[in-house]
Amino acid sequence: MHYQKMFNNNCMKYPITIFFLFFQLSSISQELEFRTNSRTVLGNGVEKSASISVGDIDNDGDLDVLVANGRHWPEPNMVFFNNGRGIFTVSKLLDNINETSYATESADFDNDGDLDVAVGNDMAPNAIYLNDGSGNFTRASNFGNDFSPTRNLKTIDIDLDGDIDILITNRGKENEICLNNGKGEFTEIIKFGSKDDSTIDVEVVDIDKDGDNDLVLANRDQQQNFIYLNNGQLNFTKKIAFGTGTDETRAVGIADIDNDGFLDIITANIREPNVIYFGDKSMGFSRSIQFDASSNSSYSLSIGDIDGNGSKDIVVANSRTPNMVFLNFNKEASWKEIQLRKQDLATYDIILADLNNDNRLDIIESNSDAVNYYYINRLVDKK
Repeated sequence: MHYQKMFNNNCMKYPITIFFLFFQLSSISQELEFRTNSRTVLGNGVEKSASISVGDIDNDGDLDVLVANGRHWPEPNMVFFNNGRGIFTVSKLLDNINETSYATESADFDNDGDLDVAVGNDMAPNAIYLNDGSGNFTRASNFGNDFSPTRNLKTIDIDLDGDIDILITNRGKENEICLNNGKGEFTEIIKFGSKDDSTIDVEVVDIDKDGDNDLVLANRDQQQNFIYLNNGQLNFTKKIAFGTGTDETRAVGIADIDNDGFLDIITANIREPNVIYFGDKSMGFSRSIQFDASSNSSYSLSIGDIDGNGSKDIVVANSRTPNMVFLNFNKEASWKEIQLRKQDLATYDIILADLNNDNRLDIIESNSDAVNYYYINRLVDKK
């Protein structure tokens, strides 16, 4: 914590790069670098940040950032506006109230052409904020059951009717699918999972290739992880188990890691290795590898082609150990590990997004009780 206090007090005084990471690409003349300095932070406050999401909130052609703060303690949620170069020189409160927010996502819920915001709260009503098109928000309605222990949100058109719905994961209570009526109102709720599920994350994808959206759940508290298959009518009675059955899984991602045409499941686990479960025709997910053999407390992950070699890479957010980048080579045959920062943060969320419009994926962290950092992904000439 001493380092963090020094950074908070001094980082804005000295415009220097505080940390670099390099590794050699297949090209002998360039290297990959994740650059962070005193300007690549989302404000200088120290909130209990739990979630981040990106989108062009003010319709100016670049990606802005939403930060959900509070977790179990009420704090204000924030909007950070991009100046077009990957620097966030303007920010404001999403609302003038403090909330116990765990998640925030942006989507055009009312079909008017701009991005609105959904906020998921712990033991407080979840809220929809409608955008006026310029990044000004009005709290319009609530969604889901009030006073649920919400941990995550997923925004997607799950019923394929042309509008964006919201999935809510609740730790220790049934999870919810909130269906949009096309106007940004979510009056119909479908439950999934059981009443005692400790679900932290969910991915929505047509994993069995039958034309509808299925659910892939990450469960904590040594509960079995499941795939819930959709029967085409949002009925999820058929389940496929994956993992050991006693994993402490906090996040899940979906991608074709080995480029074989089948979707794979990537898990971030607490105090155990992080694992990829490979899909095949059998839908058994029995083949797996530990891409991260550590026993860190991993809270979040994000997937994308970070180094531009055509393979899906993974970034992992850890609590009290450094966050990591895992670069995928030769269709998951080998991995290159890169540590983002020599600092033990409590990172609750990590995402990939192109913040400076250079067609390279940058990394953004959501840290509890620390500054929220981001890292610009650059190719630099070898010296």
